[in-house]
Amino acid sequence: MANAVGGSRAVDNLEQLFVKANNDLTAVQHKLEIESEQRYPGKANPYKLMYRIKKIQEELPSLKDQCEKLLAAKQDLIDKTQSMLVGNRGLLQRMQARANIPVICDTDDTVYISFEKIIDEWNQQLGLKSNEMGYDNGSVVLQNLNQTLFSSKIQNC
Repeated sequence: MANAVGGSRAVDNLEQLFVKANNDLTAVQHKLEIESEQRYPGKANPYKLMYRIKKIQEELPSLKDQCEKLLAAKQDLIDKTQSMLVGNRGLLQRMQARANIPVICDTDDTVYISFEKIIDEWNQQLGLKSNEMGYDNGSVVLQNLNQTLFSSKIQNC
């Protein structure tokens, strides 16, 4: 029984020591904040800047993950939209040919030219080279575009 009481006192003493250390550290923190505010009134406070940098560093991995997910979703949407639009255009051209309606050539179709220009600009933003693109039935198929996107944009962070 005496051993249990002694152990309890040791735990109580240790707990009090931690509480005192925490209070001392809080007092030092407040004193440093006051001194920094007095030393750098209205200017960039190095203490606050260090605190902000630390907070940003802690949030950076989470922001990077969110950015990767957003870019993947955006690229997936672009890929699916491009595939669907090109497929629908091909279907429309086949229907026009069957109905004996003149089919507009790619070089004469201003909407299609504008669409290709937008896709080319997007590819340039990603830094894609022309040899990274393949062609499937006249439609552009980007080879592993998401991987290229991540390697060129995310890994440079």
